[in-house]
Amino acid sequence: MARKNRKADDARSKAEAKESASSKKKATESIPAKPGPPKSVWREYFESAIYTAIMFVFFITFIGRTVGVPTGSMQNTIVIGDHFLINKFVFAPGSHPFFLPQRDIRRGDIIVFKYPGDNYNPGRDEDSGVTPYKDYFIKRVIGLPGETIEVRGPNVYINGQLLPEHRVTAGMGINDKAPLDIRNDPPGAGEPYTVYYKESTMSNGPDKAEKPPSIFHFAVEKPYQIPPNNYFVMGDNRDDSADSRAWGTVSADLVIGRALFVFWSNDESAPSTNPLIDFFKNTRWSRTGRMIK
Repeated sequence: MARKNRKADDARSKAEAKESASSKKKATESIPAKPGPPKSVWREYFESAIYTAIMFVFFITFIGRTVGVPTGSMQNTIVIGDHFLINKFVFAPGSHPFFLPQRDIRRGDIIVFKYPGDNYNPGRDEDSGVTPYKDYFIKRVIGLPGETIEVRGPNVYINGQLLPEHRVTAGMGINDKAPLDIRNDPPGAGEPYTVYYKESTMSNGPDKAEKPPSIFHFAVEKPYQIPPNNYFVMGDNRDDSADSRAWGTVSADLVIGRALFVFWSNDESAPSTNPLIDFFKNTRWSRTGRMIK
């Protein structure tokens, strides 16, 4: 009998111990974790700045980049004061997997590239304040590798065939920073892009074209064959653009990417008062978000 009572007491003790342990566990679980010290406002700002900097470095290294336009060689497609985004990812060497938005450079693309330097007009780079293989240029691709190109007045010929371009007659704007003043814009016939010429160039025509500027050495007096892996580029403001006609073709290795869209445009031809007022007054709001094509 005593043995049975002892076993019952042992079982009761075990049950009580188990119940006590379970109660302690539940009590422990119900106690919320003690929060750490609150972050200061400066620490939150610092962490946000670090995250933003990391994302920005990743973006400009692998995906895109922003560039401003200081000259008028691409007016009125791109005007002085435009700031736009570059897609650095679209032009990739080698094969292009179907699941990636990559492709070869095409005629008509507006590309950003490292300036190859003018080896045919000594001293011109220094006079213009540009540094070969460092400064970025932006032009339109006109001729592709292996093609033969010739420029006669306002007409461009590729492999002997007239290149379809929408030709507009334009003159200088209110000053050298302003967009061109359009004089004659005939109806287009489905041309993929627009180029701008002076009245004298358009009136003379290809058969009576004026002698090309002395800085031009390629494709202006006789046909020129574009080397492999190179591109012939020209500005849309054709009579005011130093391009492949002057310093030759652009190697594919120098191409940075394709111009995408304008995210801000500052009218540098407008008078300036103070930075804050200028931002609201001189921003070309109508150009914000405009695709470059």
